[in-house]
Amino acid sequence: MSFSLSKLPACEFLSLRETIPVVDVRSPGEYAVGHIPGAVNIPLFDDDQRAEVGTIYKKEGNREAVLRGIDLAAPAMSAKLKRGLGLATGRKLLVHCWRGGMRSEAMAWLFSAGGIEPLVLDGGYKAYRNHLLGELGRERKYIILGGLTGSGKTGILRQMKSSGEQVSDLEGLASHRGSAFGALGQPPQPSSEHFANLLFDDISAMHEDEPVWLEDESRNIGTVFMPDGFYARMQAAPVIALMMSIETRMPRLLEEYTSFPAEEIMASVMKISKRLGGDHTREAREALGKGDYQTAIRITLEYYDKSYHHGLSRRPVGQVTYIRTETDDVATNMALVMEASEALKWV
Repeated sequence: MSFSLSKLPACEFLSLRETIPVVDVRSPGEYAVGHIPGAVNIPLFDDDQRAEVGTIYKKEGNREAVLRGIDLAAPAMSAKLKRGLGLATGRKLLVHCWRGGMRSEAMAWLFSAGGIEPLVLDGGYKAYRNHLLGELGRERKYIILGGLTGSGKTGILRQMKSSGEQVSDLEGLASHRGSAFGALGQPPQPSSEHFANLLFDDISAMHEDEPVWLEDESRNIGTVFMPDGFYARMQAAPVIALMMSIETRMPRLLEEYTSFPAEEIMASVMKISKRLGGDHTREAREALGKGDYQTAIRITLEYYDKSYHHGLSRRPVGQVTYIRTETDDVATNMALVMEASEALKWV
């Protein structure tokens, strides 16, 4: 039986995902850290087997590692092929491992033996990562929606998206709302690696000639760190910042956070205790102990407001457009934001 291997560059490989399933043949542990969104994991080796083969390769060389790999993989080959056959569309599969080497070639041979045409990612997952990081770092039209904590930025962006604007929900992708309290009520966060994979998919689907709206974020959203090149583009983009009083923001924040147990809020306060200072931390904890969420929120807001104003002040003159409003009505504030965006000039 003849076997020919078709290898595709990352851009071509990714363009075929809409019609051909992707099979990631790396170990489950590698897949869990980060993978091409939508890819199905059919590993050649499990995590322990991969570690064993890698150790043999380092100590005894390639031939011995290959032989041991065959011993380990052979008993499960039938099950792997059956999974591939059940997954294949039009008798085709997109296949990749870490660097486009022996694991993807071995699984491509197996799928080919079952009548499937395997299309292998040249350079593997590593090439995909290099491609997406380059794409995320290149110049593009972004507009940053900023504003003080509790000013309803997420709701505005959602309304904008429903109205046809291009919006990438960074906090949604990161499963975190961005502050020390951002993990409350959220699912586990992805790795920084997988966040970038999700972000690339999201932004790649948007039109190049129209701006993409993003919420103003620090370099990290919880435990997730944004790709350096992408974050640099965010830092250079125009900012439209909503400014409103604590009194205007308070009802929204009370609604969002009073549903969580006081001990969870208290744990979040302790995350920023050094920045709040001993007296403010104690006052916030005492307020929470009495069920006085409003006082605790006011104390933390004063810290976040000061920090955010400082961050905006460090941006170049003319980069930030301030919108002062004393309503938290999403539709009203969205209209103000959209009006401000019309005055932006693109280089």
